[in-house]
Formats: sequence, structure tokens, C-alpha cells
Amino acid sequence: MNRREFSLQLAGVAGAAALGAALPGLALASPTAPVDGKDYDRLKTPLSLPRTGKVEVIEFFWYGCPHCNAFEPTLEPWAAKLPADVNFHRVHVQFNARQEIHQRIYYTWETLGLLGQMHARTFARFHVERKPIDSEEDMLVFARENGLDVAKVKSTWESFAMSSKIRQALQLCDDYRVDAVPMLGVQGLYTTSPSNGGAAACLQTIDTLVAQVRKSA
Repeated sequence: MNRREFSLQLAGVAGAAALGAALPGLALASPTAPVDGKDYDRLKTPLSLPRTGKVEVIEFFWYGCPHCNAFEPTLEPWAAKLPADVNFHRVHVQFNARQEIHQRIYYTWETLGLLGQMHARTFARFHVERKPIDSEEDMLVFARENGLDVAKVKSTWESFAMSSKIRQALQLCDDYRVDAVPMLGVQGLYTTSPSNGGAAACLQTIDTLVAQVRKSA
């Protein structure tokens, strides 16, 4: 079974119990010296990124994924403390038609400047309330429940800008060879995942890779 099939199969099983059974090493301590091919992988074809003076770190995720949901409490405080020379952002994946709906949720929040307010609530909607958002109608109900401007949410959901964001996300997923989530990419050079030893290990690996990129700049 390849990594995508593994991820999609497990993503249908919500809850911490399922996560613990599937990934028992999620909270394991991380190594101090990450190993290429074990703790992270090099892209066979490095991406050519513009020189911005910052190191790009991307989390590839899916709102419906229990592993992404479990990763958030560790990832969020880490991301909040990143230095100014690290550009961290998220890309929502799309491996199938249902995930394209979920992808629109994320880019609606991003476009409207509502990620800070709605990102965690969206994960909770899927994994705590067990009420996934699988249609535009579901999304508008969710927006109304949270006191949002439903007309703005609807127009953003259906906008040309949304189509552009989705194309960009698909391209980044292809560039980084994303086949499972959560996965993190660093500066168009490396990828790693919490499945390589746990959430803490993954983020320590990212810190090491960011330091390597700085040295080579």
C-alpha cells in the first residue's frame, strides 16, 4: 500500500484512538541529528525559488485527516515562534473530489483573512463535532453558525481567485511530490513528516534543515 492509499484509508477513521493505533510513534522523542533518507528526504529535482531572504516552510495538510488534526497542537505554537527569516504557510491538498471541497474551505478563510478565527474551528468541526463540510451548503451553514458574512463567504467560494489558489496549490503539491499528509517542505529542497518519528521529531528536523539552508545561502 503506498503512502497516499495509507493516508486516505486512515483519514476515514476519526478520533485520537484511531490515530494512536495507526501512528504509535507520533509523540516519540526526536533525534538530535536528522538522517537523510530516514528523517527527511531530498527532492530529486530541487525547486527554483525566488531569493527573498527567507526560508520557505510549507505544511501540506487536509482538514479531514486525523493525523493533521493531531499535529496541530504541536505545530501551531512552533510556527508562532519562528524567526522572521522563516516564511511558514500551509497548502491544503486535493487527492480527490471531496478534498477539493475541503480545499475551498481553507482558501476561503485565507482570502477573507479569517484563518486565525476559523482554522482551528474547522478542524474541530470535522474531528470533534464529527460534522464534515462536504458541500457549499455545509460551508454556508458553518459560516452562519459562526456569525460570518454568508454572502462574502459564498462569493469567495465561487470566485475566480479561488480557482487560481487551487491551481497554485496543486502545482506546489506536484512540485514537492506530496502523496500523504501531513507533510512539510523546506525551501524546495526537502520534505519530512510526523510519520518519521513523531511530531516533535519532525519539527526538530525542520529546524535543522532551516539552519542548513541559512548556511548555504
